[in-house]
Amino acid sequence: QVQLVESGGGLVQPGGSLTLSCRASGISFSDYMMGWYRQVPGKQRELVANITSTYTKNYADFVKGRFAIFRVNAESATYLRMTSLKPEDTAVYYCNGVSESGNLNFWGQGTHVTVSS
Repeated sequence: QVQLVESGGGLVQPGGSLTLSCRASGISFSDYMMGWYRQVPGKQRELVANITSTYTKNYADFVKGRFAIFRVNAESATYLRMTSLKPEDTAVYYCNGVSESGNLNFWGQGTHVTVSS
């Protein structure tokens, strides 16, 4: 079965840093585009960043210069390194994987990030 499992969320102060992890199983990881999305209550889930199978990266404007996405295929894992965190970054962060054909799309269970003093 396919599983994407996020970890690393928690409570951090504004300006702090946090790194989220996503470990995948049941997929051909190196062939998948991996991404991070976030969602707050009452709002739609939004793209934070993604990274293709060939390591091309895409970031939402609101995180450029602050967040970095990377992947380690040998670990079937993708990471989101977050720095200079702001209260508005508070959300549930979800790991996403999309197959090369685009016809398969999987989500993790989410990990909570709270940025507050």
